[in-house]
Amino acid sequence: MNANDTISQSDDALQGIHVVAKPIGPACNLNCEYCFYLEKQALFPAGEQYRMTDKVLSAFIAGYISSQPTPVVEFVWQGGEPTMLGIDFFKRVVELQKPFAKGKTITNSLQTNGTLLDDEWCRFLKRHNFMVGISLDGPQEIHDRYRKDRKGRGTFEQVMRGLRLLQEHKVEYNVLACVAHETAARPLDVYRFFRGAGVEFIQFTPIVERMPDPQSAGQGLRLAAPAALGSPEGQGEVTDWSVRPEDYGDFLIAVFEEWVRNDVGRVFVMNFEWALNAWIGNPSPVCVHAKQCGRSLVIEHNGDVYACDHCVYPQYRLGNILTGTLQDMAARSLKSGFGVTKETALPRRCRECDVLAACRGGCTKHRFAATFDEEPGLHYLCEGYRKYFLHIRKYLRVMAQLLEHGQPVSLVMKVLKGPLVITKGAAGGTKSLS
Repeated sequence: MNANDTISQSDDALQGIHVVAKPIGPACNLNCEYCFYLEKQALFPAGEQYRMTDKVLSAFIAGYISSQPTPVVEFVWQGGEPTMLGIDFFKRVVELQKPFAKGKTITNSLQTNGTLLDDEWCRFLKRHNFMVGISLDGPQEIHDRYRKDRKGRGTFEQVMRGLRLLQEHKVEYNVLACVAHETAARPLDVYRFFRGAGVEFIQFTPIVERMPDPQSAGQGLRLAAPAALGSPEGQGEVTDWSVRPEDYGDFLIAVFEEWVRNDVGRVFVMNFEWALNAWIGNPSPVCVHAKQCGRSLVIEHNGDVYACDHCVYPQYRLGNILTGTLQDMAARSLKSGFGVTKETALPRRCRECDVLAACRGGCTKHRFAATFDEEPGLHYLCEGYRKYFLHIRKYLRVMAQLLEHGQPVSLVMKVLKGPLVITKGAAGGTKSLS
């Protein structure tokens, strides 16, 4: 599909919709300095009850399952902090999903800061096969730099207690680690900490936020809303805690170099999985590095649906689950600045870039920089992404060759120690990283 093609209705149906549910909205028991969601309380009336009602919950579950053409329907529950709702809320979730499933497989994921997890929670999560994402930024001095409670105290010990409980109860989990300005300077400390803690699945997320613009400030927000794609008005200064472009690239490279020599097949870093996926020509499983976006919606506690987790602002509201369908709202999203626009709005530098297939211009929220010739729409982390993707190409090439020959990619670790003959039947050859 080229940039001028449109997606047919049948293609729409086949692709389905992904919805992130925020049943407690922006309410949270923590006060993380870099959080972009806590401030969204300013968009709701004073005294708002941040709890999804049974009416909204039922409408969402029924509408979401019916909107999916696939045999597996994946529910993702986030916040704020969703465990503040208590176990009974999620017992109700599981109860409501059953009659609507109609032969489909239903899965649930819960993103949590981990501080409220206990044995009862973990028994429930294990019994109902919830996948848990736990937010943990690294060793204590790194984690506690930004992730604090309402009294300004670090939360590392509470999160680690939650992590150990997940491990003890054998709950499936992964770690979401945010990479802020200071964090980027200590890549190996962060990665080795996770490895030592027995973490097998990690996703690194760059922290990038802009200082408020007039519109955001007028809404009582301390951070800027996403700018229209290709608009020069989107440029502005980032916060002090935002990761710097080359620093983020260097962070990923340092972790990759450690991982590719020691841990392939034992530790799974999602950022590296996405890069290999792009190298072998598969569509991106994440919207950040996908050609197009607009199908990853978010539903708030009151049933309002928005175009994206990063776009919970009045101008991006698509409707409400009680009065509209997710299919119609997704179609509206695709026509209102997302969809093919993510691809067609790329500046020329991106369109001609030799790592475009891996990067795809990055998240539209962060495309507020300008190219050397002042063309808008460049991703803020462009230099970091480019450095990272160029650096790991030689490794991805060998890993792809291993896959082509039916061999595990973990053999790349042996390649780094010397020439390796890769065979499949009568075919074979010596592969190296030179």
